[in-house]
Amino acid sequence: MRNSQIHRLVFVLLLNVLASQAWGIDDVRRIDFNRDIRPILSDNCYTCHGPDEQQRVNDLRLDRREVAFSDRKGHPAIVPGDVAASLLHQRVSSSDPEKRMPPRDSGRELTDSQIQLLTEWIRQGAEWTEHWAFVAPKRPDLPETQLQNWSRNSIDHFVLARLEQEGLKPSEEAGRSTLIRRVTLDLTGLPPTPEEVDAFLSDSSPHAYETVVDRLLASSRYGEHMAVRWLDAARYADTSGYQNDGPRSMWRWRDWVINAFNSNQPFDQFTIEQLAGDLLETPTLDQRIATGFNRNHRGNAEGGIIPEEYQVEYVVDRVDTTFTVWLGLTMGCARCHDHKYDPIRQKDFYQVFAYFNNIPESGRAIKEGNSPPVVKAPLPEEQSKLLQFDRDIGAAETRLQDLQGELAETQRAWETAFEPGQPIDWFVADGLVNHFGFDGNLTDSV
Repeated sequence: MRNSQIHRLVFVLLLNVLASQAWGIDDVRRIDFNRDIRPILSDNCYTCHGPDEQQRVNDLRLDRREVAFSDRKGHPAIVPGDVAASLLHQRVSSSDPEKRMPPRDSGRELTDSQIQLLTEWIRQGAEWTEHWAFVAPKRPDLPETQLQNWSRNSIDHFVLARLEQEGLKPSEEAGRSTLIRRVTLDLTGLPPTPEEVDAFLSDSSPHAYETVVDRLLASSRYGEHMAVRWLDAARYADTSGYQNDGPRSMWRWRDWVINAFNSNQPFDQFTIEQLAGDLLETPTLDQRIATGFNRNHRGNAEGGIIPEEYQVEYVVDRVDTTFTVWLGLTMGCARCHDHKYDPIRQKDFYQVFAYFNNIPESGRAIKEGNSPPVVKAPLPEEQSKLLQFDRDIGAAETRLQDLQGELAETQRAWETAFEPGQPIDWFVADGLVNHFGFDGNLTDSV
């Protein structure tokens, strides 16, 4: 999990570092469709030339590559590599207000930098990519920098490249007390103790900083700090969220998330177990607990509700949360119609809905406590005790079977010890171990 989290943070950082406020036509950097072009088209063009059939003014669609690049009777909107032949460039850069796009009455207007971006994108070949949520991130090449010996890792290269682009120089390296404070807060959410600061300041080895990082990553506080954002995204709560907001116990799932970070669980397994841990061939208790991700939704215990309605709402919540968390993509619009700005159909929504609608859950939740279906989730130390109890019970049952055999043999011997019709020389007190009278104190008798 730790490496995947770092990769994700690096990816976001690179997007922010490389994003520019304005790019001229003389810039030589490669235009990225998802980062630079799609937002322009979505904000300014999709209303009339996008996926909404009710608002589309003609058959030109700039949200579909096959349409935007089609011949259109000799007037294609986009001709890769040929700016002059691209109708899109002609209309957005036209000096004629009647031909210029977006039209004046739309309330939208492209800036010069946006027009330059569209022009340079076409000149570079108009490379079209799918929505970024469906494209696997790739590690980019390191940019060239003027300052050669400053960077210590790959992120430094991108930071330095952007600094040099803005005509800035890197700041001086922070002092050691500042470094340990920063890294401790970043990895645990807590400041370092005075003893930890002193130990770092007195460590003269070349790997002193790495030693601190290793210590922090091995701390249980690391998982707690890293889990906070995930718990927020997963709408974690130990209450139901409606009306009196009654309590429910979800902390076992919370602890599972913390342990996943602390054990450096791979992100693919982190995903599988939370979405479908109970559907694995032989799921462990921890894998079943992991699926608590999909039971974090609010639960309505009001007496006047229609349970079937809220049973649907709970599944919709799972669909929306799953796509928001794992794809960074809203799915809710497709609940009522094909998504207008993302490649999701209403049919897609309800196919995913069916996937998450596979538990016997009631729409009316339990007011105080967890709503079924539930699973018993003892702690590890409790599991050890339960296993010992099972072993003790098994041993007792075995001993009982042996005693029952001995009792049967004794009874048969007793029954055959007397001849029929003969008086039995036996009294109930024979073999008596102890006698407790009705008078006096029981402890005295013992």
